[in-house]
Amino acid sequence: MNILLWIIQVLLALLFIFAGSMKFVMPVEEMNRQAPVVLPGLFLHFIGVCEILGALGLILPALLRIKPGLTPLAATGLAIITLGATVITMKGGVAMAVVPLVVCLLSIFVAYGRWRVAPVHEK
Repeated sequence: MNILLWIIQVLLALLFIFAGSMKFVMPVEEMNRQAPVVLPGLFLHFIGVCEILGALGLILPALLRIKPGLTPLAATGLAIITLGATVITMKGGVAMAVVPLVVCLLSIFVAYGRWRVAPVHEK
């Protein structure tokens, strides 16, 4: 279970680092053109920062064994972000909402797994 959680954590971290950095690379107008709902640029940048910090929170606390209890908190925060993305994406069609929903469920799985099933303990 521990290995499975690490694999999912790394994959989610890579996904969120990519998604968060794209919110700074892409122009706000382009992001809103692709989205079913127009969101303010500052909010999109805020979400990008949260995604990058959440990605770091998925890996670093557990890897360094410094405050590993932050890992399930980071996963929970990312689950909340992707739940919001699922709801917003549903306005463009239910089929488009499948990807953020799966990412949300994986984040919930990591949060529960690192909290109850296979927690990482401090040194």
